[in-house]
Amino acid sequence: MAFLLEWVQQLQSYNRNIRLAIVANILTQIGLGAFMVVYNFYIRELGFSQQLNGEIIALTSLATAIILVPAGIMSDRPGRKNVMLFGVCTGGIILAVRGMVELETFLLGAGFATGIALAFFQVSIIPWLSENSLPKQRIHLFSLHSAIMMAANVIGNLLGGALTDLFSLFTNELFSIRYTLLIGSFFYFLSLVPVLRMKEKPKAKTVTNVKPDTRKFVAKNKTGIKIIVLFAVAQLIIGTGSGLVIPYLNLYFADRFGASTSLIGVIIALGQAATALAMFIGPLVVKRLGEVRAVATLQLLSLPFLLLTAYTTNLWLASIGFLFRQALMNAGNPIQSSLMMAKVDDSMKGLANSVNQMVFQLGWAFMGPISTGIVLQYGAYWGYATVFTITSILYLVGSLYFYIVFRSLK
Repeated sequence: MAFLLEWVQQLQSYNRNIRLAIVANILTQIGLGAFMVVYNFYIRELGFSQQLNGEIIALTSLATAIILVPAGIMSDRPGRKNVMLFGVCTGGIILAVRGMVELETFLLGAGFATGIALAFFQVSIIPWLSENSLPKQRIHLFSLHSAIMMAANVIGNLLGGALTDLFSLFTNELFSIRYTLLIGSFFYFLSLVPVLRMKEKPKAKTVTNVKPDTRKFVAKNKTGIKIIVLFAVAQLIIGTGSGLVIPYLNLYFADRFGASTSLIGVIIALGQAATALAMFIGPLVVKRLGEVRAVATLQLLSLPFLLLTAYTTNLWLASIGFLFRQALMNAGNPIQSSLMMAKVDDSMKGLANSVNQMVFQLGWAFMGPISTGIVLQYGAYWGYATVFTITSILYLVGSLYFYIVFRSLK
């Protein structure tokens, strides 16, 4: 009861801007969840191979990595709300276009454009929540934000599958998927309503006729830049490990255990649900251990479950290992976000968030070919065992680095 009462009090303490941002986050994640769960099938129904799907995913990640830092800098200038508005408007339109175009060139181009558009909302939401909350609220707030993202994504996944099945009763497979994609893009675009109702605090006006001086900016913000770099190194190590296994978990369950698509979907949805629940426990862990020790402890506790998933030949043990690894490893993410937002000035929050996400995306982008190459060479058992083991080593290094660097950082 005390746990529930604490969360109720936190929710009641959030201002209108935070509540509107939560609603916008729910709508975007439902839209993306519904869209992404069936988009692979759309490519297949158009007659293209799965290789095209991989190229689209790589282009989307690359575009996001390229645009995140410029988007973060734009977000730090007056107008986070404007950056979010641009992101949800263009994102909704581009997702709708992706659900209608059929030419390979347009599919690739729209995938790249999606990575750019989605980054603008993604990079602004954390600084927006930080600026509209008190320091004592942020651990709970970022945990709630991350949990809602997971839960809304699961709802979107379920909605996407159900709508496609429903539409298939009245039309062919291609059009049933297309209608679902358009509905998903509509949900994403609908987040425009709460974003429009947000009220941004006016920022101090700057002299516009003076050209920005990079050297002066660096000299003035040495401490903030140092902190951003330290966080980025931690995220790069973790992102590199994550990029080896996370995008291919569905293939792991199919290749090693011959699991059906529906069963894989249930396992992955349960993993997201477990992660959402774990994020609510994060603030309790912070109270006992402090922010830095909490992050390192949660990440280190996930390693045995990752290794269990790597070497087991039992589907149920692999599923349990996946669920606990997913929950424990990701439970520390909102704590890290809160810690990072507390360590940098408001004028650099967007830059800090964008750099952090950029290096993580780069880890995903570059590790894909390495991961698939190892699995192709060594097979479904030793290939995945090798990849998961490398990931566990990277997670261990990243967790220890985070603890050693940030435990003494003031």
